[in-house]
Amino acid sequence: MKKLLFLALFSTCFTIFAQDSKKGGVDFFEGSFKAALAKAKKENKLVLFDAYTTWCGPCKVLKTKVFPDKELGEYINKRFVSIGVDMEAGEGIQLANQYPLDGYPTIFFLDADGKVKRKVLGLPRGGAQELLTIAKSIQ
Repeated sequence: MKKLLFLALFSTCFTIFAQDSKKGGVDFFEGSFKAALAKAKKENKLVLFDAYTTWCGPCKVLKTKVFPDKELGEYINKRFVSIGVDMEAGEGIQLANQYPLDGYPTIFFLDADGKVKRKVLGLPRGGAQELLTIAKSIQ
């Protein structure tokens, strides 16, 4: 019985590890917006700024279904510093004045100085592939 329990526990841990190693997707910077801009400037990258709220359903879909896409992540992570900001908390309140919003989610593609190069309102209907196409069009 103990061997069976051990085997079940081992299998579960292995499965979780295997899923984690295949994760992929967009990596989000864990710092301030200002620090994300500085990182982008230092690394000669653009910025993907996900403006979201905690109550927004499409924002949750973006986070769970679009951003985890491996192909999107590979492209974005090489060329952009990505940051997600809750626009109703912390620095998001000030950023909502700096980057006017018409709704949520809004994805801003910015240069390293914070200038808007492209703005995408709402959940892209084509999912990760549509967002990838948009990202590839940003120069």
